[in-house]
Parts: sequence; structure tokens; C-alpha cells
Amino acid sequence: MDGLKLIADSGATKTEWRLVGKGSFKSFFTVGLSPYHMDRTQIRETLLKAFPKTLLKKEILSVYYYGTGCKTKTNANIVKKALEDIFPGTAVHVSHDLMGAAIATCGNKPGIACILGTGSNSCSFDGKKIILNSPGLGYILGDEGSGAYLGRKIIQHFLYGTFDAALMKSFKAHFKTDKNEILQKVYKEPFANRYLASFTIFLSMHRGHFIIENIIEDGLRDFFEQHLGTYPQRFTAPIHFAGSIAFYFKDKIAELCNDFGFKMGVVIKQPMDGLAAYHKKH
Repeated sequence: MDGLKLIADSGATKTEWRLVGKGSFKSFFTVGLSPYHMDRTQIRETLLKAFPKTLLKKEILSVYYYGTGCKTKTNANIVKKALEDIFPGTAVHVSHDLMGAAIATCGNKPGIACILGTGSNSCSFDGKKIILNSPGLGYILGDEGSGAYLGRKIIQHFLYGTFDAALMKSFKAHFKTDKNEILQKVYKEPFANRYLASFTIFLSMHRGHFIIENIIEDGLRDFFEQHLGTYPQRFTAPIHFAGSIAFYFKDKIAELCNDFGFKMGVVIKQPMDGLAAYHKKH
């Protein structure tokens, strides 16, 4: 028996998978798996099509899945049952992506862990469990500082015509879209959060432009004020960040940590390396 563990870190846009055990394994990717948008059958069929065929032939002892939307028992069970369908007889453990980020960044030490990717979330972690979680309201009502949140601000500037001429020209040339298509995708098609987050590349393209810098800083500041400002440990515990938005705009995060008097911890693009190391050790 290989004695392998399969680790998954699933965000709204993509899921990273890695085998952990004897030997060295590279990650492979599938689409994001949100139980808010997919049922047990859809998740199972999506994964069966996307998994490497060699994976299903391996002896996997356990699966550790950390995913968006899995905080409630009902949603976690949707993913758990789908994975048990694929790996019968295998121990399947499902937790939410915030726990994954906490383990990946804090390890077994206390800290505040934040996710800034397609969506956003945060928690206070005591080294073993999450002890406080600022409420997450999703991309329509919340997700401050996330890719969806920043993407929405970019689209607003475009549709309201508040970009200057150079940014308007660049936006039109890069995205080749218009108001009708944007409204269609946001209000009538699935995975609007992924669509909104796809516009954040425009921020990276135009770093240094005052409008772009304001969008980044304002969006991240909203996250700091609305969420990090609620934790009693915010001035004593290190604050860690995971996710693509955190990684690519860590200069702004460092500035804001300094402004707020917070101790900035690690900033990682993906939690997988930390999760793999943790589960290999434990």
C-alpha cells in the first residue's frame, strides 16, 4: 500500500490537489468546487473527468479537503459524499478553506489568518482551532478586499466612465467587452464572482496609476477596517495572508499593516505547500 494522503485546497476559481507520502509529487489542478453552486453529482462527475487516470489507481489512505463554502455541515457533506463516491473505503475529511489557510500560514502557532483571493475571509487561530471568525457575506454583500470586490470596482469605473482616457482605451483593448455583456455575465450567468475577479489583472497592468492605486488601497483598506479591526489579538498576533490578491499586492498590505499598527506575518499565494508539509508531518 502506498500510504498516500490526497490534499485539496479549493477556492472559488480553482482547486489545487497534491499527493503526500513517500516520494515527491507535483500539484495538479481542477476547477473550483463550491457546494453553493454544485451538488454531489456535479462535483463527482467534474472530478472524475478532471482527475489524472493514474490517481484513481493509487492506494490512498485519506483525503483532506479544504474548500470554499464548506463551513456548514450540510455543504461539507456534499463534498464529502462526492469524494467518498470517487474513493470508496477511504477516510475523507472536509473542512473549509479558512482552516486550510490557518494551518498553512500559522502552522501550530497562534495568529490571524486571512484569505484574499477570488473571495475573502479571516479568522483568529489558536494553533489548533479557529476561535473567532469575522462574518463572511459572499461576493454580493461582502468579500471586501477580494478579487471579486476589486473587480467590481474596476467595472464600475469603466461603466461609469470615471477612468481617464488612457485607462478606458486600455480596458477596451484588453477585455473587448461592453455594458450589455458585463451585465449579462454578472446578473444572469453562473460564477459571477469568478468573472468579476478576472478583471483584477487590469490592476497589475497599470500599477503606479493613481486611479488604480486608489482602487487597490481602498479595497484592501475596507477589508482591514471591516474585518481585521474586529479581532482583539490584532495588535499582538502576527497577521498572515494567503491568496493571489494578497500575493500580488503585498506591498499595499505591508503599508496598511504599518498604518494600522499590525504585525505582518507571511504572505503566500497558495496554501498548498504549508498544508502538504503539515499533513506529511502529522
